[in-house]
Amino acid sequence: MTFQTGDIVKKGDILVTLDSKIVNSKIEQQNIEIKIAQLDLENSKKDYERNQKLIKKNSISQKTFDDSLFKYNSSIQNLNIAKNILDQLKIEKGYKTIKAPYDGIIIEKNTQTSQWLNIGQTIATIVDTKSADVIFNLPSSYVYKLNKDKTYNIKIKDKLFSSKLYAAIPNGDKRTRTFPIKFTLDTDGIFLYDGIDVSVKLPRDKEVNSLIVPRDAVIKRFNQDIVFIDNDGIASMIPVKIIGYNSTDVAISGAGLVEGANVVVKGNERIFPNQPIKSLDK
Repeated sequence: MTFQTGDIVKKGDILVTLDSKIVNSKIEQQNIEIKIAQLDLENSKKDYERNQKLIKKNSISQKTFDDSLFKYNSSIQNLNIAKNILDQLKIEKGYKTIKAPYDGIIIEKNTQTSQWLNIGQTIATIVDTKSADVIFNLPSSYVYKLNKDKTYNIKIKDKLFSSKLYAAIPNGDKRTRTFPIKFTLDTDGIFLYDGIDVSVKLPRDKEVNSLIVPRDAVIKRFNQDIVFIDNDGIASMIPVKIIGYNSTDVAISGAGLVEGANVVVKGNERIFPNQPIKSLDK
């Protein structure tokens, strides 16, 4: 085992060679078994062919002929079985050599020379340098507009890549109300690393005028999205419609909302309509 963390490997490069003394010994023994089976087949074939001639002359009994035929057929099967066992041993020996499944770079080495390995144990982590998975966390309003048949422009290091949507993962972040989407693209030889800044150009609806409030201002009450506003010290509940999100704010619309209104962002889960409230900023 000569590879190290940071090494570049090609598909088919040998990463690890396991001790194969036992399987080599079995292969050697099986080759001997095949030679013995071949000799046995040659002898049984001669006996059978000789008895074929003798049975026609009634010089031997039918049982003697049948026994030679059975012996000949058994010898054929025994030779085939011996060869199949040898093939299985060769396959087992092939598993003793672990090769790189694709071109890439080794980012983690998990074994040492002369170390005992268990079945399924990881020996190394290899990153495919020819392709990359790019993941964005997007609001659901954007996710619904994506189309797997459409090509999107992804920008990495001032270079544009074209890629189709690979998957939209239906396991969102409840706090930010976003969902991960994944694109797979060819890197075109550019060195990339985990966590690199990436941007994607996505379709937008027509621009609309709306009010922006902090995300914490919008809560669920009576199975609808609502906000509370401070109406001269009284909590007024207003049902709202969510238009879209950005990182920290949400665009909303609703009857009774006006620009400049004081929106409750803390403690709103514990208050009720028309309840007296006091702003901490006053």
